[in-house]
Amino acid sequence: MNAWVIVGIVAALLVLAAVAFVATARRHDSRRGEGALSRETRRRDRSRRGVEEPESAPPVATGREVELAAVAERSAALVPAAPSAPAPYVPPDPETIGVTRRQFFNRGIVALMSAGLAGFGASVVAFLWSAPKGGFGGKINIGKLTDIMAGIDLGDGFYYVPEARCWVTRYPASDLPKAQKVYAAPVYNGQQNGINTLYQKCPHLGCRVPQCLSSQWFECPCHGSQYNQVGEKRGGPAPRGMDRFGVVLSGGQVTVDTGAIFLGPPIGTNTTGQEAEGPHCITGGE
Repeated sequence: MNAWVIVGIVAALLVLAAVAFVATARRHDSRRGEGALSRETRRRDRSRRGVEEPESAPPVATGREVELAAVAERSAALVPAAPSAPAPYVPPDPETIGVTRRQFFNRGIVALMSAGLAGFGASVVAFLWSAPKGGFGGKINIGKLTDIMAGIDLGDGFYYVPEARCWVTRYPASDLPKAQKVYAAPVYNGQQNGINTLYQKCPHLGCRVPQCLSSQWFECPCHGSQYNQVGEKRGGPAPRGMDRFGVVLSGGQVTVDTGAIFLGPPIGTNTTGQEAEGPHCITGGE
């Protein structure tokens, strides 16, 4: 590129910069002068007022004079207050001032801890509170003995009572001498009347034990523990036979006391000698 062209471009840029600087300065000056009259304008107003207004016209008050007159008028209307003692200082209520972030978090933590402790205390009280009468954990009337026997026959040897959470099966009268040596008196009382009441939970890990109609045993689906029809262990990992409830008969009515659970008989107990009568529903036993 020619040197003169470069010089020309530089000169043009300098001129443009100078024009921009002058325009910016004038704009700044015009902004600074907004709201104020120039000296020439004020001189022209004074000369025009002197021509148009007659000599006898009263002089026009300036803005300064108007402001001073207004201040004097307001001051004249003021009445001095009577001297009095200063009011005593009363510190403001902290609640009206506001809560700091630290106070908010502290109160929140205390409230949550109080709620947690209250819930824990309520659960402890509920756990220690005695069970309500009539429900599981108390004495439950499961019906007439004749109806229960009919239910056992309809269930092919098994009768389930949901409100008592127990199974009811027949106990052979011929095996009562052996049962008397093994079972507690409340349990034996039901066996004397031909029924056996078994808690539905498996003694191993608490699974609900169903009946197996083909083998005529109870067979746990969780880990394969197996019990004969009167709840005596015949196989699997269970530590004993099925737990059971005591029975009271009065006027033909059968009452099961679910508030007292009697532990099942030890391993090896087989008072009835019942073997599996068909295929097992759950493998793992004998």
